Amino acid sequence: MKKLFALFVLLAGSITLSFAKPLPPDTLPVRGFCIAAPRAEGLAPFLKFIETELAPRQINTLVLRVDFNYQFKSHPELRDAGGLTEQQVKQLVQTCRKYNIRLIPQINLLGHQSWAGTTTNLLKVYPDFDETPWVKMPDKYVWPNADGLYCKSYCPLHPGVHKVVFELVDEICDAFESTAFHAGMDEVFYLGEDKCPRCGGRDKAELFAGEVWTIRNHLALKGRALWIWGDRLLDGKTTGLGAWEASMNNTHRAADLVPKDVMICDWHYERPDKTPVYFAMKGLSVITCPWRMPENAKLQLKDMYDYRASATSELKPRFQGMMQTVWSDAEGFLKEFYGTGKPQKDTVNTSANCFRAVFAK
Repeated sequence: MKKLFALFVLLAGSITLSFAKPLPPDTLPVRGFCIAAPRAEGLAPFLKFIETELAPRQINTLVLRVDFNYQFKSHPELRDAGGLTEQQVKQLVQTCRKYNIRLIPQINLLGHQSWAGTTTNLLKVYPDFDETPWVKMPDKYVWPNADGLYCKSYCPLHPGVHKVVFELVDEICDAFESTAFHAGMDEVFYLGEDKCPRCGGRDKAELFAGEVWTIRNHLALKGRALWIWGDRLLDGKTTGLGAWEASMNNTHRAADLVPKDVMICDWHYERPDKTPVYFAMKGLSVITCPWRMPENAKLQLKDMYDYRASATSELKPRFQGMMQTVWSDAEGFLKEFYGTGKPQKDTVNTSANCFRAVFAK
C-alpha cells in the first residue's frame, strides 16, 4: 500500500510539474550598460553595437562617460582633440530613442581630475581649482607613493569651480537630451586637505555631501536626476572593503547626509558584496554594477532579484537593477566583445563575458 501511495504521489507531482507555468520574472527597472563614449571615428560601429547587442538584450539605460570627449561650445578650451560633435551626439540620441534606451552622460566631478601621471583638462586649464596644488604629477607614476596620489580632486569650495563645471554639465545634458546626469564622484582620496585654504580641517563627510547636494540642486533646476558611484558612502574599515571600493577617510558618513533622490551605482568587482541592502535601508535607490567576473555578476543578479522578491513594499522600489560597467575605451571593448583584438591572458574574466552572463540576448 505504501509503495502504491508513493507511486501516486510521484505521478501527481509529475503531472503538476508538466502543466505548471513558471511565474514571469520580476522586471528590473534598470538594465544598464556603462562605457566610455566612443571617439568620433568610432561612432558608427558603436551605433551598430547599440542596435545589434544592447537592444536585443533589452538594455534600457546607457551611461556614456564623456568627460571632455565632446566639442564643447561653452568651454572650447576644455575639449579633447577629436571629440564628438553635437551632430554625432544626436545620432546617439536618435538610436537610443529608437530602442527606448535612456541615455545618460557622465563627466567626472570632484575626483578623478587626473590619472596616473596625467592631469586631465579641468585642472590643466584651471590649476587654481586643484585641491592639492602642492602635489606635483610624477614623471613615472607608482602606487603607493609618498603623496598618497591616486587621482587629483578639485576643491569643492573654490568660488569659481561650479560656474565652469555646471556650464559643461548643462551643455552636455542639453546635447544628450538627458533626464539624468552621472557625476562620477568615486575614489575621492583628496578632500578637506589640511593645507587647503578653503576646506582644510572641515568634516570630509559634510564636504562630500555638500558637493552632492550642490550638483543635485543644480540638476533639479531643469528636472534632471543625479547618479553617482557609491563607494565613498561605504565604510572601508568597518566592512573590510578597503580604500578602493569604500572610504577610509570618513566620507562614508555622508550616506546619512546626501539627498535621497540620488541614484547610487554600487560597484564591487572582486566579490558579490551585499551592500545594496545598506543603501536601500538608508533610503537610497541603488543599482548593482559588475565589471569582469561573470560568476560574481550572476550572483549579484540573483541577489538583486532576491532583494526585490523579499523586500518590504517600501524597500523594493529602491532595488533598481543592474548595470554592466566597462573600463576600457569603446573601441577596445568592441574588439574584445567580437574577438578581433589581441587575445587576453584571462579568457574567462572579461567585461564582455560578464556582460553576456548578466544580459543574455
